[in-house]
Amino acid sequence: MPGVVELDDVSVVRGGAKLLDGVSWVVAESDRWVVIGPNGAGKTTLLQVVGAQLHPSSGMVSILDEVLGAVDVFELRPRIGVTSAALAERIPRGESVGNVVVSASYAVMGRWRENYDVSDLRRAAALMAQLRVSHLSRRTFGTLSEGERKRVQIARALMTDPELLLLDEPAAGLDLAGRESLVATLTDIVADETAPATVLVTHHLEEIPPGMTHALLLRGGRVVTAGPIEETLTDDHLSATFGVPLHVTRTDGRWSARAAG
Repeated sequence: MPGVVELDDVSVVRGGAKLLDGVSWVVAESDRWVVIGPNGAGKTTLLQVVGAQLHPSSGMVSILDEVLGAVDVFELRPRIGVTSAALAERIPRGESVGNVVVSASYAVMGRWRENYDVSDLRRAAALMAQLRVSHLSRRTFGTLSEGERKRVQIARALMTDPELLLLDEPAAGLDLAGRESLVATLTDIVADETAPATVLVTHHLEEIPPGMTHALLLRGGRVVTAGPIEETLTDDHLSATFGVPLHVTRTDGRWSARAAG
């Protein structure tokens, strides 16, 4: 069975710098991947390629059985749910939360003159309930806390019933309570058998929700290792990824790392 995502020897070069270097990777339909690495490892670049936002300089990229360079990306992108800081910056601060979520049906950032079906409005309401932001539906996006904005973005990303869900550092900027609340929400999402293949990017093991099945470790644009999460998140692999001796622990399904010694 072909993968939801297939990368074969993919490199991305910009301004003489190699942001990704020979990356090969396969994401299956039932997979929940976490991509981990230090700042500058190429994590966001990888997600931009997988989200059909960036073409590789070399190599082959297949997303949802479509090959980049041979497909209209404007038809492919609606099949992919994405949350990222860059995307959040494009959401109008004066738009209501309800409109931020439902407008994903038309792949627009703010509601204008679109006509939405009852089914669209019901799905938006159900997703806002799932993400526990229903009470914010009439609030404007700009008045929300960072944690509330993260939840709204995830609801929006799920609005089109995507076949692939990409989460770029969803817990970035959250305090401890906000992070734990978001991790609990993500745990419910990845545990849902009907949820799409999911890729979550982070550089903090504490942000990994239970239920993630695989991990890919990046350093300097290259893959350090990739595979089942229990085999990948080891002392040796994490130490090589971050360039310092680390000790990795797992308690009640939650991962953490600290300096070894």
